Amino acid sequence: MTIRVKVGKKGYIVLPKLVRELVGIKENEELILRVEEGRVVLEPEKKVELSELRKRIHEHLKRISYVKTKPKLGELKNVALEDEFEDVS
Repeated sequence: MTIRVKVGKKGYIVLPKLVRELVGIKENEELILRVEEGRVVLEPEKKVELSELRKRIHEHLKRISYVKTKPKLGELKNVALEDEFEDVS
């Protein structure tokens, strides 16, 4: 999607409502602005809820709890990545 916006006197730009809704930007949220190869990139700041992160880590540990021992160095060198993820529930 390409939308043209105009820079105001003090350097302000207005993000159109459609863009804010598509990206999930709400009033008073902070954005990250960076310059990459002569382009201006705006991204919503990603905030992580510590409780949500702990919950996801706990769920992940449950999913991989079937692994009882750690592999030794070189033990998995002949295993394809696809084999590692086959039928893991």
